[in-house]
Amino acid sequence: MKHKKNVFAAGLFFIGLVFALSFTVSCGGKTEKQKVVLTVQAEQGWMPYYKEAVKRVEETHPNTEIKLIEVGAFDHLDRLDATDASNKDVADLFAIPADRLYGLAENEALASIDSKKISSELGGWSNFDLGLGGNLKIGNEYLAFPLNIETLITFVNTANARAQGADYAKPFELANQKDPATVLLPLFDAWYGVAPANSAAIEFLGKKNGTELFSDMVMEFKDLPAEKRAAIETIYNYWKLNYENKTPLFDADAGWGYIDKEFSNGNKGVIRLGGPWDTGSILEQTKGNLVIYPISHITLNGKPILHWKGGWGLAINSRIEKDAEKYALAEAMIKEIVNPKYAVDFFKATGKILENVPAETYAASNLSDTEKAVIRAVIESYKISPARPLFKEWGKVWDTWRNAVLSWNSVNPKNVEEAYKELKASFDAMMANFKM
Repeated sequence: MKHKKNVFAAGLFFIGLVFALSFTVSCGGKTEKQKVVLTVQAEQGWMPYYKEAVKRVEETHPNTEIKLIEVGAFDHLDRLDATDASNKDVADLFAIPADRLYGLAENEALASIDSKKISSELGGWSNFDLGLGGNLKIGNEYLAFPLNIETLITFVNTANARAQGADYAKPFELANQKDPATVLLPLFDAWYGVAPANSAAIEFLGKKNGTELFSDMVMEFKDLPAEKRAAIETIYNYWKLNYENKTPLFDADAGWGYIDKEFSNGNKGVIRLGGPWDTGSILEQTKGNLVIYPISHITLNGKPILHWKGGWGLAINSRIEKDAEKYALAEAMIKEIVNPKYAVDFFKATGKILENVPAETYAASNLSDTEKAVIRAVIESYKISPARPLFKEWGKVWDTWRNAVLSWNSVNPKNVEEAYKELKASFDAMMANFKM
């Protein structure tokens, strides 16, 4: 009987051991048993490209799974803003426009990224910090990795130019225009209004010593440097040309429709300022009578108008910063999304241009001539543009500029000094709010 009891006990021990081992296999440590799972945000149009990137990463990273969350970038950020970084519906890796960096950082939603290491492994930058990479840095921390570059470019309707005898191969000087429709600038919108201002280094809102806010626009007109006064005067004269010819350009509701109409074939619009994202609709308006130039094809008082070094970054959710395996997988996915080897495929899927890939690479591809022209113009415009201000207070400038410029139609200033008073009053109010 004693022998049978020992056999029975041994059997129970064996069964328990098997159960314990089975439990360990199903629920055990991440290193051998569980997959490392990473979630990545991707817009609908990006999905085919991202799926291929996922395949490549998973092949080189065994026991991992990368799940794509199909959602628009701004919808995803709205979801994050409404909750926090711990929300499971917020991805571990996601795209952000550069101007959202500071707000997301304040909300502790972003993990620090070793961008210098990633950029050196990818290659293609002559100076990472002088481009978008440095603009995605707060203090000593890089909080997003460059996804793509953006800035404004110019579009010329060659049919309209020929009809008016305009030599469109030469830059268009804003101060020399006689017809308000020849050069179409949506200056009622500060996104475009910064372009002539940047040409004269006018600072709508800046920071001294990294903390003190200032604006050139609160100075008395007579105290502005001559170059800045001249730029304001040219902007005023452009408004006056439109006002006297009764165009709806300086009307927030009708301005865009007017630009589209005038730039269509058979009308007077010859050159317009826009983004690469406008190309599709502009092709429709011009029916192929289109040439694309860098932003410098419009000048103000002899200097090219300038936009910003804008763009998007890839950000890692702060909740995975302490999870070494998941964090490493996020870095690997970043490198594969922006892998220069697939730059052309990336552009085809997303319309995004990589900062570390030269225009010659795109020019040698099977992209269309229009796509190649857009890429070349963006890259050339980006090179001459100043860095975009990203601090959150700059968001107040949009309405400040817009309200002041649109007020000219009702106030009807008789000269540039009167027009500037409206601008100054609007910016005085903005700066006063910062001191409250």
